[in-house]
Amino acid sequence: MARDFEQFPDDDNGNVLWQMAEDGNDLTMPYEIEYSIIFAEKQQAEQCALYLLHQEQKVSLYEEEESESNYWVVSAYVEIIPQYEDINDLEQWFIRIADKFAGEYDGWGCIAYDYEQDDLESDGLYGDTPEAKN
Repeated sequence: MARDFEQFPDDDNGNVLWQMAEDGNDLTMPYEIEYSIIFAEKQQAEQCALYLLHQEQKVSLYEEEESESNYWVVSAYVEIIPQYEDINDLEQWFIRIADKFAGEYDGWGCIAYDYEQDDLESDGLYGDTPEAKN
């Protein structure tokens, strides 16, 4: 299949969506997309998580202890059909929220499944987060 650069522009988000399509994921179906923001201080993370809850977002808050410098992560989970414009619009919204609460936007990701496998094992982690790029 030839890449449609209007549907999958040549940038991080377009590349991730193109890879998902190339791997056989149905991008006309909804996926739960995880957008993450990191914070140095717990109080900032809690304020951001509360704000997102008031915006009717599904959120998680945890302390990342596996890195050398502990930090707090707020993730919001949005179920959408992964289209480039929607991914970008939400990304810009989360960047503004990160700035508002003195956090740093850390990217988005999702898990896609290969439904042809009998055991429904994960087909892969997709997104523009450092974990998904490794």
